[in-house]
Amino acid sequence: MTQIDQHEAETFDEIALDRDWTVADAAELYGVHRWGHGYFSVNDRGHVAVHPTADSKLNIDLKSLVDELDQRGIQSPILIRFADILHHRLGELHDAFADAIREFDYRGGYSCIYPIKVNQQRQVVEQVLRYGAEFGFGVEAGSKPELLAVMAMVEDDRTPIICNGFKDAEFIEGVILADKIGKRIIPVVEKFSELKLIVKYAKLHNVRPTIGVRVKLAARGSGRWEASGGVRSKFGLTVAQILDALEYLRQQGMADALKLLHFHLGSQISDIYQVKKAITEAARVYVELCHAGAELKYLDVGGGLGVDYDGTKSATVSSTNYSLQEYANDMVYIIKQVCDKAGIEHPNILSESGRALASYFSVLVFDVVGSASLDEDIDKAVNSEDIARLPEQVRNLLEAYRGLGPKTLREDFHDGELAWDQVLNLFNLGFCSLEHRALAERLYFALCGKVLSFVRKMDRVPKEFVHLEQMLAETYFCNLSIFQSLPDSWAIGQLFPIMPIHRLDERPTQRAILADMTCDSDGKIDRFIGRSGVKRVLELHSLSSNGGNAGIAAPLISPPSANDADANGTPAADPYYLAAFMVGAYQETLGDMHNLFGDTHVVLVNISPDGRPMIEELVEGNTVREVLEYVEYPADQLKRAMRQRVERALREERLTIAESRQLLNFYESGLEGYTYLED
Repeated sequence: MTQIDQHEAETFDEIALDRDWTVADAAELYGVHRWGHGYFSVNDRGHVAVHPTADSKLNIDLKSLVDELDQRGIQSPILIRFADILHHRLGELHDAFADAIREFDYRGGYSCIYPIKVNQQRQVVEQVLRYGAEFGFGVEAGSKPELLAVMAMVEDDRTPIICNGFKDAEFIEGVILADKIGKRIIPVVEKFSELKLIVKYAKLHNVRPTIGVRVKLAARGSGRWEASGGVRSKFGLTVAQILDALEYLRQQGMADALKLLHFHLGSQISDIYQVKKAITEAARVYVELCHAGAELKYLDVGGGLGVDYDGTKSATVSSTNYSLQEYANDMVYIIKQVCDKAGIEHPNILSESGRALASYFSVLVFDVVGSASLDEDIDKAVNSEDIARLPEQVRNLLEAYRGLGPKTLREDFHDGELAWDQVLNLFNLGFCSLEHRALAERLYFALCGKVLSFVRKMDRVPKEFVHLEQMLAETYFCNLSIFQSLPDSWAIGQLFPIMPIHRLDERPTQRAILADMTCDSDGKIDRFIGRSGVKRVLELHSLSSNGGNAGIAAPLISPPSANDADANGTPAADPYYLAAFMVGAYQETLGDMHNLFGDTHVVLVNISPDGRPMIEELVEGNTVREVLEYVEYPADQLKRAMRQRVERALREERLTIAESRQLLNFYESGLEGYTYLED
């Protein structure tokens, strides 16, 4: 599930060792200026700074904010939402279309419709409604629960509500009744039977509804969700079916109710060419429907406006080869050209741009609790007097290690691989001791490390060596559940920017992959954003209690330091924090409770005029009690059963009274605690 996409290149990022390390080097290494969109930077303290309004002078020190939250008893993992970023994104989207409308003398308007499926959390929807009101923005509901939420949350009669997705009779009657009380609500027909229900309930309740219809275009999107478009897409009507729908409405005396044409190419469209093809086709359908008698006013171009997660500005699945302004310009210009040529009034443009709005404003901060690495220390295991007594295959491996150099790199590596394979075969047949197998294992990993030191200096990495970087990487164990907080990373290999939020004034000395707290082997991240593609390891700092060795290059193979977390995962004395950025879209609502790790703490932050962070709202993460009760383990019954078992152990003299009290205190306090690791 995490294989590299065919359009993505695998890359190594070299760390400059010939000069002192600076925070600018850190910003370049982690690509902050490429994917950060002006919202993130590295400050002089070596901390990540958040710029909620994209103003470089107005910033929040992320590490200081996390420390303040920790002092308040809010420990990581924490999801931090920066409300001002969301506000700024709404303004950017509005301004891009406003500029395009002005430049091309477009005579229709524009509104963004936020699809709440992107992030249905109340905090988020409230912020969108509050900040989007000045622009006439609205919301989209794609299910009955979402409809019930937005019907109550939209308090005015001006905010547009678009209803997509499959609809039953109850859903449609609710929409009609909402229309009757003044809601500006538009049901979009996904299948013909829905149209008949709309007409039925509109007549029953004496309502003249505003109706939309989704068209299945021949054009398809690009990227991971390109199958969402095309004539075989899940939703919508074909052009022929739309003509039938118009005729049906005409027969019912309601042809004037059809006001909106909608299409959707899929999420995260990476290539602007596909957008241009789709909007041209949709605009042509729009004008022909108008010629056929439809009194359309709105063209809903759906979602798909992509986000440049990896900063490459390319047509890969984690990026886009276009800007927001180019997207808006193409939409407005093409629709205008098609309408002008056909003599049709310019429609009001709606877009359902959820990912582009919500991605940037949420940051997931988590701590590293320990690390593990392969044991490559051969000096302590091989002494000169021992070599003669080693099995031939182990000696061959040692010779390959000692003789390896840039001129004989491949030959010595191949010899070492053969010797290692022979040792394994001998061990399995019972002709090699466990001690000699262990020595061969150390030698093989040391050989691979030595090869890697040369490989990192190559312009083009031979295919046979690509796996070495990841194979020799340390594993950093992180206090989070990827399944809960970064489900797209696990499910579809989505790249998210991940980096330390502090110690960025120190040279990173380790290369690592990340593993979460679940017991699932898929609970790891081993694909990261590189300077020119995807890399298999992330450059991180040593987990030392004294802050690491600033400015010192790491040896390629080194024994564990006394200051490092040991191979069993012993945590360092000082927290080492990482953050995953751009996680505001989809991650919360797609997350699951694998191993019963629940929702993390969530903090909503605004920035004051003087630049200070203001904590507007805190939602504490799930307790163990809450997640257990969700899967039908009533906590009171569990406590009662545990007390009974402890009392039996007391009678059998397996526990002392003090031990029984300690066990029950642990059990009862654990039920009320965070599902993640706590101090």
